[in-house]
Amino acid sequence: MMSSSYSASFNLRQFYENEWNEHLHAAQNTHQAMFTAFTECVETAAFALQHGKKLLFFGNGGSAADSQHLAAELTVRFKKNRKALPALSLATDTSVLTAIGNDFGFTDLFSRQIAALGQEGDVAIGISTSGTSPNILQAFAEARNRKLLTIGFTGESGGNFHGNVDIILAVPSKTVARIQEMHITLGQMLIGALEYRLGLHE
Repeated sequence: MMSSSYSASFNLRQFYENEWNEHLHAAQNTHQAMFTAFTECVETAAFALQHGKKLLFFGNGGSAADSQHLAAELTVRFKKNRKALPALSLATDTSVLTAIGNDFGFTDLFSRQIAALGQEGDVAIGISTSGTSPNILQAFAEARNRKLLTIGFTGESGGNFHGNVDIILAVPSKTVARIQEMHITLGQMLIGALEYRLGLHE
């Protein structure tokens, strides 16, 4: 039986077309705007990996899932089998996350891990659609204090990343879903480019 809350006026075809159009518009704008920042991101990450350093990914919610996804593609594989690359997601260890949240507070969630694991020359890659997440900003502050390089994936305004992050990939969109879609696209492009840049694609 059809739910009484079902909206007969909802036009699924129109919704479908609108979502695709908005996605394609965001993709086109990102394509046009992001090459310089993307290049800096690739070169920074490649230099670190070439010198025995690691990449530390972190984010909240969907961005936590992206950080886990991208770290896995570096440590395991992307397109082809090749040597493992050192990368960690700081959003996956439930014991660490709950202990930090309980004992120190949610704002310390990632900065505490950077204090424990980050070394000079590592790259801290934070993902926040708004660019205003307190725990992401605190993690960047800790990273910079420890002389890690910092890369931020965010949305159109950049939020508070400006002045606090070395390289900013600000997707030119205000819609969270579209920003997240561009983040995982750019993230996977980063992994693919690193494989080529490090001579691991063959």
